[in-house]
Amino acid sequence: MQWTSFPKNVASAAMLDSVFYNRAEVERGLEIQALVVVVVANGMAGFGSSVATDTNILGGIGLGILSGVFGWLIWSLVAMIVGTRVFHGTSDFGQMRRVIGFAYAPLAIGVIPWLGFIGAAWVLVAAVIAIREGMDFSTKRSIATMALGWGAWLGVTLMINVLFDLEMRSGWPF
Repeated sequence: MQWTSFPKNVASAAMLDSVFYNRAEVERGLEIQALVVVVVANGMAGFGSSVATDTNILGGIGLGILSGVFGWLIWSLVAMIVGTRVFHGTSDFGQMRRVIGFAYAPLAIGVIPWLGFIGAAWVLVAAVIAIREGMDFSTKRSIATMALGWGAWLGVTLMINVLFDLEMRSGWPF
């Protein structure tokens, strides 16, 4: 794995580069980079959210990372199942982890308080492209797959916030 390509990979993912997402789909060496994107982007968004809501910064970063990693795994699994079984795409769990992990890159803009919602919307668009390229099917099928997977992610985030009695402060600063 070449870490020198990491900044370029993150930029390509954030710029919605379908050629990059095709490469991420097949290049197993990008798995750790995808995990790093998820951890860093969610930590940055957790920081920005904590500042915006005047809550504990370390708690916000930690919860951002925790919910981000669990959400990423759930989203990737649901997308893989829905995409392959319902829409007959071609992918496996590792491929979905890589492409969806990189789709989290725009969330880092959430480090700026009150801009997390822009990053979150950008992630959804990136995920449509990532899933489309990872599954090798149409944009319409990708949108449906993304929505079902994101819904599962949202459920995980809600559960974590409820379990820790966090009143959604870590992920909902608006």
